[in-house]
Amino acid sequence: MTSQYAGIDVGKAELHANVYGQEKVRVFANTHIGNKQLGNWLKQNKVGLAVMEASGGYERQAAEELRRTGIPVSVVNPTHVRRFCQGMGTLAKTDVKDARMIAYYASVKQPKAQAAKSEAETQLAELVERREQLTEMLGMEKNRSSNATVSSLKSIEKHIIYLAEEIKAIETQIEKLTESNSEWQLRLVIMQSFNGIGKVIATTLLAELPELGHESREVIAALAGVAPINRDSGKMRGRRSVFGGRARVRRVLYLAAMVGVRFNPVIKPFYERLLEAGKPKKVALVACMHKILTILNAMLKKGELFSPVYP
Repeated sequence: MTSQYAGIDVGKAELHANVYGQEKVRVFANTHIGNKQLGNWLKQNKVGLAVMEASGGYERQAAEELRRTGIPVSVVNPTHVRRFCQGMGTLAKTDVKDARMIAYYASVKQPKAQAAKSEAETQLAELVERREQLTEMLGMEKNRSSNATVSSLKSIEKHIIYLAEEIKAIETQIEKLTESNSEWQLRLVIMQSFNGIGKVIATTLLAELPELGHESREVIAALAGVAPINRDSGKMRGRRSVFGGRARVRRVLYLAAMVGVRFNPVIKPFYERLLEAGKPKKVALVACMHKILTILNAMLKKGELFSPVYP
């Protein structure tokens, strides 16, 4: 039984921490030393679960270091915490209040702690993130080059070459890292057997959604943020919507769906049936993302390659 719950509000420079039931909020630097001090303080308070929001990557170092010290950590969707706060009538937002509210959220919701990542898993996630950053920069530079002046074009073209080389170098590192792990290789082969899933998408799912194939389809859909949320009240039936989840996973699933609706023998007819039923294209695409994720989860659980027999 968990003895104490703690909430941690994550900032770029500081971590505000509160143990549920205590008034005081402690502040620690978001550094290696600060994380160590935070861990010692949580242990002194006999904390059995520390909860923090996903904060654009600023939470990663703290979460991993706390896990390595033996403190269970759950990194949750900030939207879920914000909705919880609104439900409790708390609208003000400060670091101190957020830490207390996250601690309260932890005590009520008791979210499942995530397992600590290995050094290789952490490295893979960092490389995948860096590749995405470089790809975004490359796209922006290519857009600029289309209407650049003569004086700036040379600089832009030089930067485009540099970014392309950096992306290639990152992809080489990713390939070497995944080749060193036989289980990863098997998972990548299974995912890439699905029409619409290439190496980049498969590697991103491997790094950003390690739970794939190990959890129920409902849990996986919620983690990715493609589980439809009902908005019904009395006789009113609102439009189902999705929100939250892991942004990078959602982005690559969208790309997979865009290819799948054209070439995948399961996704294409599914998409066409939804359109024929009057569903908007955006809604149909999200439904395809959900279906792709469900199929991938089943494939990885069974260790099977894709087959058109999947429902």
